[in-house]
Amino acid sequence: MIRALRPEDLPPLLALNNAHATELSWQDPGAFGRLLHAASFVRVACDGEALLVAMGEHAAYQGLHFRWFKARYDRFLYIDRVVVALDRRGRGVAGALYAALAAHAEAQGCPRLCCEVNTRPPNPASMRFHAAQGFENAGSSVMSDSGKTVAYLVRETPA
Repeated sequence: MIRALRPEDLPPLLALNNAHATELSWQDPGAFGRLLHAASFVRVACDGEALLVAMGEHAAYQGLHFRWFKARYDRFLYIDRVVVALDRRGRGVAGALYAALAAHAEAQGCPRLCCEVNTRPPNPASMRFHAAQGFENAGSSVMSDSGKTVAYLVRETPA
């Protein structure tokens, strides 16, 4: 069910990402390819209907939220995006992707997983999911350009 990224996955995953641009941020093909190339961990599930992308602390990546974690933690895996197609939700797919990432983090001796979730506009389903996965609030930020507010979440791992 969960596997590594394949070249043929790129077009459907880009479409999936952009269908959820409010939560994730819209990507053009070049930016999406660079994002995936910079990632430390990319896994696909459900034949390209789910994706998780994570960056290690040394990734060649300058995302605003990634930098927030980098300023506060020495070692981490930052979950840049996770998306599951609407018809695949509620079946444990995101949980399985997170379990694969946690196993990877533990194998690498990485002590924490980090992510951000929109709180304005609200994303209550994601907040509930992350709480159930053991994530705790580590801070928040208001994006001055968009007015969005995010909660920064952290989950310690058995490194």
